[in-house]
Amino acid sequence: MYNAPHQFEPLLPRMQLDALQSRAAAICQDAAELSGVAHPATQESLRELVRAMNSYYSNRIEGQSTSPINIERALRKEFSHESDTARLQRVALAHIEAERELEARVRAGASALNAAFVLEAHRALYGRLAPEERMRLYGRLAPEERMSDGRVIEPGGIRLENVTVGKHVPPEFESLPCFFERFDQVYGARRSWDMQLIAIACAHHRMVWVHPFFDGNGRAARLQTHCALWPLSRGLWSVNRGLARRREDYYARLANADGPRRGDLDGRGNLTEAGLREWVEFFMDVCEDQVGFVKRMLELDGMKRRIEALVVFRMETERDSGGGMRREATLPLHYAFTSGPMSRSEFTQMSGLGERTARSHGTLASVVLASHGAAGKRQQARAGALGPAARCVAVSLPVFVPGGRPGRIAAHQRHRALEPLRDSRRSSCKRHPARGSPRRPGRASGYPTLATAGLRLARPEPWRW
Repeated sequence: MYNAPHQFEPLLPRMQLDALQSRAAAICQDAAELSGVAHPATQESLRELVRAMNSYYSNRIEGQSTSPINIERALRKEFSHESDTARLQRVALAHIEAERELEARVRAGASALNAAFVLEAHRALYGRLAPEERMRLYGRLAPEERMSDGRVIEPGGIRLENVTVGKHVPPEFESLPCFFERFDQVYGARRSWDMQLIAIACAHHRMVWVHPFFDGNGRAARLQTHCALWPLSRGLWSVNRGLARRREDYYARLANADGPRRGDLDGRGNLTEAGLREWVEFFMDVCEDQVGFVKRMLELDGMKRRIEALVVFRMETERDSGGGMRREATLPLHYAFTSGPMSRSEFTQMSGLGERTARSHGTLASVVLASHGAAGKRQQARAGALGPAARCVAVSLPVFVPGGRPGRIAAHQRHRALEPLRDSRRSSCKRHPARGSPRRPGRASGYPTLATAGLRLARPEPWRW
């Protein structure tokens, strides 16, 4: 049984550190380049989508995720009539709100790499749930098959008894404050960003190893890790997606780093340094993957093609309603993505449309532009104050696509978006075999909708990467 903090040493790898630092420095450089890709207002909208994505994937790791469309409905306070689905919606919503709260603390100058922060993360998440939605789960089954033992999780409350987690036996509950103190001493120190990335990876494992709570340790540790990375990521990417996509590897690497020292050549601590290093390398794999993916998706030339495909798609599918976009909207939308909000007059001038046409077709303007004056404020309120093309552009990102293959989608984005539209136009006059009524593109007749077009915009799962 572990009861002294020296028993979870080493807290940082010491051997072959140069290779890890070099790799970490490259990740930090790539991540820093993302901060200048889009206007700050657009970035803020993307952060909201990343929070929803984080909620989906963090809960998916625990086997308790609901579908992205249900999370989107929960954000609009539209909860399912089915009790289990509604409970998962509330858990997802609590995660989003907790992450927003914790990010605000980090932006205000708080450090995320300390024990007090993970306690706060646990409180912020579970404090938003009713007692009946905080039941502890038990069993060595798959996460989605675990049962509740009737014990209610106390938000931010450390465990008050000893536990066993699979093959791992965490420290005795009386000794947790000693482990917290050592955790703060090592990970709370100031260091360069290449070493900080290594420290964040190690801190994630060691906090899960300590297992401070009866339940919710993984979610709280991932919230802490996300916030510790925030000064680097600015909320534009997260490791949760990568960890969820490689869940078995994630659990295996954590378990391997739990083990005791493997011999005289395996460091000088009580636990295996080789296992800790393998975990750090896996964590960096995930960071490289996520940073590179988002960097490709936000690349400006590719973004212009995706915006153009979205405009053409909506122009075709909303033609009958008279509220569709115009092709001329492509340039101002791309400009707004990179340079920020514009007035209605600037939009009209840039698009080349007449004033009346710009007004009639800017359902667009009222949704994506932040105009000046009292009328502009009302438009902002109706648009959710999202600023420059935020919702429109965010929906157009294949970043937020179910099961996406980003490279192939980006390469053939425009062609794949337009091909089904041509088919739908040719077939729009066909009669429905059952009712004899004309089929209309974009309806349940099998023609492209926002969820089924070649662009695969997928409103039911708009931010599932």
